[in-house]
Amino acid sequence: MRIDRSIYDQIVAHARRDHPDEACGIVAGPVGSDRPERFIEMINAERSPTFYRFDSLEQLKVWREMDDRDEEPVVIYHSHTATEAYPSRTDVSYASEPGAHYVLVSTRDPETAELRSYRILDGEITEEPVEVTGAPTGR
Repeated sequence: MRIDRSIYDQIVAHARRDHPDEACGIVAGPVGSDRPERFIEMINAERSPTFYRFDSLEQLKVWREMDDRDEEPVVIYHSHTATEAYPSRTDVSYASEPGAHYVLVSTRDPETAELRSYRILDGEITEEPVEVTGAPTGR
């Protein structure tokens, strides 16, 4: 999966900001393009360090907006606060977008960002390489 540095940085920043709770959101892109372009930070309705769930009203609004813009969820991301960036059994059971890249960020180490991407299809997890494009944002 290819992702622009600015979007990568926004995902990591959101995960760090919501720690110790899990953060979640999506990155939308043009239908059929597989290009993550529009970062959309969402609310973890569970406000939990071990589980996330999109708020149903917010999700409906975001999905309708994507439909209006001819977009789809290219990336669905969330954070793990105390474990590695690898899908849990619960993550796999909730993976309902077969074309999406499922991105996980571990915030267990405050000094290092561990961001990994997976395809999850019919309960099977396949890790994929992440290529970050663009210049560093300079922190």
